[in-house]
Amino acid sequence: MQSTGAFIAVSRYASATPCPPSVMSRGIGWQGVGILLAGLFGTANGCSVSVENAGLLGLTRVGSRRVVQISAGFMLFFSILGMAGVGFLQFCNLNSFRTKFILGFSLFMGISVPQYFNEYTSVAGFGPVHTHARWFNDMINVVFSSKAFVGGATALLLDSTLHRHDSTARKDRGHHFWDRFRSFKTDPRSEEFYSLPFNLNKFFPSF
Repeated sequence: MQSTGAFIAVSRYASATPCPPSVMSRGIGWQGVGILLAGLFGTANGCSVSVENAGLLGLTRVGSRRVVQISAGFMLFFSILGMAGVGFLQFCNLNSFRTKFILGFSLFMGISVPQYFNEYTSVAGFGPVHTHARWFNDMINVVFSSKAFVGGATALLLDSTLHRHDSTARKDRGHHFWDRFRSFKTDPRSEEFYSLPFNLNKFFPSF
């Protein structure tokens, strides 16, 4: 989820067209290769898309890969600044009560539920979910201590169930904007933004 969101944020901050699904899958696939190599070399950490890179790109408005590489030292500082996310809601109908309810309730749950889990753990020494299966306790307590997960899961559940089939719901959700970018060849700028170097498009085609 973090990598997918970072891909979308980077494409937006770089003034590129939104990522087609095939490009998104290609990026996730190469990330999987990186995780495999990390495991083979026995590294202590995995491989994931850096959200700090997306934040730095949004702050500087410079989309050059070389600049991002040179600026890697500054990412530690810029990672403390919250910069992402809410701007994508401009494609939704914020005058709709449905949209405002989903947004407000999701933000509330994303802040309150992880706060409860974290404070409970700090006081009691274990999470609110405390069964005989430690693996189950860890899985539930860690997941619900994440603000991004709780808020995102709540928004996804409400958006998928709350008046989903109304005639205006699709437009309120912003689908009319994203539909035209579902195919790589729909927009002629996709080749400029997402083509691979060294003629690798021949082996990893996008559609």
